[in-house]
Amino acid sequence: MGSTITEKILARAAGVAEAHAGDIIEARLDLVLANDVTAPLGIQEFEKAGFTKVFDPAKIALVPDHFTPNKDIKAAGQAKIMREFARRHGIVNYFEVGRVGIEHVLLPDLGMVAPGDVVIGADSHTCTYGAVAAFSTGVGSTDFAAAMAWGKVWLRVPESIRFVYSGRTQRWVTGKDLMLHTIGLIGVDGALYQAMELTGEAIENLPIDERFTMCNMAIEAGGKSGIVGFDEKTTRYLQSRPEGSRARVAGQVFASDPEAEYAQVIEIDAAAVPLTVSKPHLPSYSAAAADLGDTTIDQVVIGSCTNGRLEDLRQAASILRGRKVHPDVRCIILPGTQQVCLDAASDGTMQALIEAGCAFSTPTCGPCLGGHMGVLAEGERAVATTNRNFVGRMGHTGGEVYLAGPYVAAATAVSGHIATPEEVLGAKGGPR
Repeated sequence: MGSTITEKILARAAGVAEAHAGDIIEARLDLVLANDVTAPLGIQEFEKAGFTKVFDPAKIALVPDHFTPNKDIKAAGQAKIMREFARRHGIVNYFEVGRVGIEHVLLPDLGMVAPGDVVIGADSHTCTYGAVAAFSTGVGSTDFAAAMAWGKVWLRVPESIRFVYSGRTQRWVTGKDLMLHTIGLIGVDGALYQAMELTGEAIENLPIDERFTMCNMAIEAGGKSGIVGFDEKTTRYLQSRPEGSRARVAGQVFASDPEAEYAQVIEIDAAAVPLTVSKPHLPSYSAAAADLGDTTIDQVVIGSCTNGRLEDLRQAASILRGRKVHPDVRCIILPGTQQVCLDAASDGTMQALIEAGCAFSTPTCGPCLGGHMGVLAEGERAVATTNRNFVGRMGHTGGEVYLAGPYVAAATAVSGHIATPEEVLGAKGGPR
């Protein structure tokens, strides 16, 4: 019997020849992470259990990205707990304000994840790192505490669903659209505790940034993880990471066997996927953006761990450049890291967005979780490139969030209602 890429990675981490769906394993961890919302509770549990040292200070990352720069006294206290714990235990991967980024953009960009790694994080969107052919998944704060102490985690090896995206996407259709469309097809529990293995011509043609976006949202379909196989684009991304950083270019590369067993194989014609928006209040309530033109919008958020990379901001700028944000709309940009800010400044992307009337934030999760930097009031609607649109997710329970990719978000910011690039630019679509 053959094995999937996920089964092979977990077998390596467990130190066994084979691991198959349903097996219970103890996996050695390559990276353990948490943020300013989840780490303080984990630290409390770590100390309550009597642990006095972490398993490896170099394999733990503490990233204060949710409420930083500190939005209030409580947020400042949360960050202080992380900072002091990092100092006591010699954890070098604590990222202070000015060096911090949104964790799921920052850590892979710094080279802290390599192919074949097993990563857990006290944040549900830890599944992002599957884009570099690693197994990564979210856990609770108490599991994070145990992992900091032991460097291991108990896991049930998940079944895998193989998604085959055939053909080439249409112009302006990105990985975000593919994933919103997919979640609309299978539902928010359609991949419950399963690895979503993303394959096919369309995935092969996606840039690495958009693969990160798709893996990031695996959890929105209930997935245990998302993963894309290793190829030359993975290699180029790994080699592009900064010299002298913590970069780990090498990893152990695995690939699914042709005879591997899958719970399902789902085929999707990528060429038929339209620019897609998920309506309130579930990511699975997907619809074609072109069908929602009568939906007026108060706020647009572009960025987050889902779409806060440089290419995402460039996509938005290609629509907003030389235009103005609609007078009734607030447009907020949340870059993924300080490096994204620098790169966006150096290539004119930041200038185009600011000149259009966008507010450019420091890297933070901010409004994505209703934290700060753009919380919604009752009755307000937002289009966001974030990952969740649950009731109250971005602020008041009477607000509404529509999920979209950067092109639709930027077109909406200009138009004041949900719009497509064709509407703003007057250009027609075609193959990407």
